Amino acid sequence: MTEDRKVRVGVVGVGSLGQHHVRIYSEMEEANLIGVYDADSARAAEFAAKYNVTAFASVEDLASAVEAASVAVPTHLHHDVGVALMERDVHVLVEKPIAGKTKEAEDLVALSQKKGVILQVGHVERFNPVLAFLEEHAANPRFIEAHRLAPFPPPREGMYPRGTEVNVVLDLMIHDLEIILHIVDSSVKDVRAVGVPVLSGSEDIANVRLLFENGCVANVTASRISPERMRKIRVFTEDAYLSLDYQNQAGELFRKGPTGIAHEDVPIEKGEPLALELQSFVRCVRRRDEPVVTGEHAAEALKLAVEITQKMRRGPS
Repeated sequence: MTEDRKVRVGVVGVGSLGQHHVRIYSEMEEANLIGVYDADSARAAEFAAKYNVTAFASVEDLASAVEAASVAVPTHLHHDVGVALMERDVHVLVEKPIAGKTKEAEDLVALSQKKGVILQVGHVERFNPVLAFLEEHAANPRFIEAHRLAPFPPPREGMYPRGTEVNVVLDLMIHDLEIILHIVDSSVKDVRAVGVPVLSGSEDIANVRLLFENGCVANVTASRISPERMRKIRVFTEDAYLSLDYQNQAGELFRKGPTGIAHEDVPIEKGEPLALELQSFVRCVRRRDEPVVTGEHAAEALKLAVEITQKMRRGPS
């Protein structure tokens, strides 16, 4: 495929997140939005009409018409939809978490390798403009603190509130777990975790302490029962402290110098992380590049999230 040709894309699932995939693809110069599929055929028809594309009758029908597709369906369907697409040689961006079970994640990774198709996973914070600054200025972190808080999602008729088909670790915390694994670049040595269900059938609030082989410690908190929203990470290195706000795309850097502690605001060029993520996916398809968040990266984050969940449910040892 020549690099200047538009990539034919589709979207499976046009719910609260998938609708934004549709919007962004429709505006992207490098993409040609072909159509959508949703189990709710009326909703699929609504978005197809709005963007003048096709509402496909099945995932398989969509796969026959596109080169690449976003998968924005409930987590327990990620595996089956991803397999249906990749078996038909479609490049896939599947929303996070990659799957609900580690075996399903491994299957998706193995199939992408077998078929030679791109498997990117929607850990969208990796495309937040604050991340570039974090990667550049937080080499060899010694202590990390991350908070990700959100209100409980509203009810949906006949369905779980969005995201609550999994616990808060797989719903929210997994964003921070993937980022922390990325910037620490060391094996996890020890996991201590607590979590409780409050409004759903699984943990709605959780706190985790991770100890890495290189000595770094990370303290991670996630809640989906908070009256306020917060997405922050604080990173301490040997000579600096970096505080970043994903939500407001802002931050502060405090660095030890010869005359004391110097403070500076973090220069960040703001942007829409989801748009940057989808642009990166389409360019990877065009150029056959490795995505920023590969299936392997996402599978490692899921493996850690599952271990955390097991630790929480076993209780203190």
